[in-house]
Amino acid sequence: MTTNTGSTPQGSRFFRRTDGNGIRRLLIVLFFSAGSAFGEGAVKPKVILPDFHADPSAHAWAGRYWIYPSTDEPGSTSWRQMKSWNCYSSTDLVNWERHGEIFSLDKISWAKNAAWAPDCMERNGKYYFYFPAALQIGVAVSDNPDGPFEDALGKPLITAEEAAGCQTRAIDPNIFIDDDGRAYLFFSGGEHVGVVELNEDMVSKRGPVQKLALEHCAEGIWVHKRNGIYYFSYPRQVRAAGKLIQDLVYSTSTNILGPYDYRGTILATGGRNVHHSTMQVGEQWYLFYHVEGPSPYERRVCAEYLYHDDDGSIRPIAMTGEGIAPLHREMNPGN
Repeated sequence: MTTNTGSTPQGSRFFRRTDGNGIRRLLIVLFFSAGSAFGEGAVKPKVILPDFHADPSAHAWAGRYWIYPSTDEPGSTSWRQMKSWNCYSSTDLVNWERHGEIFSLDKISWAKNAAWAPDCMERNGKYYFYFPAALQIGVAVSDNPDGPFEDALGKPLITAEEAAGCQTRAIDPNIFIDDDGRAYLFFSGGEHVGVVELNEDMVSKRGPVQKLALEHCAEGIWVHKRNGIYYFSYPRQVRAAGKLIQDLVYSTSTNILGPYDYRGTILATGGRNVHHSTMQVGEQWYLFYHVEGPSPYERRVCAEYLYHDDDGSIRPIAMTGEGIAPLHREMNPGN
């Protein structure tokens, strides 16, 4: 799950990485040169999920590929109006089957708003769904990848007070199981990242929550590992063309708890907000992310190829209208 390789085919559609800040400026200029993220002449990326969703958490298990996104309500005027989560599965990463609502704020007693970016993990035959609600993080459990999920604790796993002690907010959970089997829950919603190791049961903490310093981190942490290097990718706040927006950047370390080296930009969508996940299928890596739809509160999920260069850096990605191609049948995780 975390032992990864990458390749760099000829004729790539992506910019080569020279300098992180220079590439970031170039990408932002490209997307704002038409006056808006998807103005006249701008690339409109291919949407892979129906309806309004954001914060895609991509995984492979139970013989299929899965995305666990947040759900934007049509006509929303605030992200605090988000109240439920759905999931989708696919055999080819392009055609996705909706499994319906898997969990909602109606199933918990301790929060009533802000059903934001979730994550999910399979362990020991059960599925654990980590979700933020009202600036705290809970965990729900199911025997099936598409639920139904039930609140495992009846209370938050990470409280707002624990997050405040790390100078961050308890939002945007990311669960990562390392090669040695140790499970870490990351979360971020400010200048710092919180992390806590979980017990084998995946619903209790093995120790105290720790504060990690990560340069330019705004929220939405995602961790993947390749060739012994931990990649921490996340949105950063930038100002371009008079707007406060986010682009996707990353840092790396050879230790999961840091220290981290800031490496530069992965993706600039020109939108107010961008969250993402990464997944490896065979030798190929993929980036799943969201863009603004009709409004910042009605977002759409897209995907692009992701490449690591020989020095371990992630090649900056330019959004494309075609996105990714369907996988061949032999790449189905059931095979």
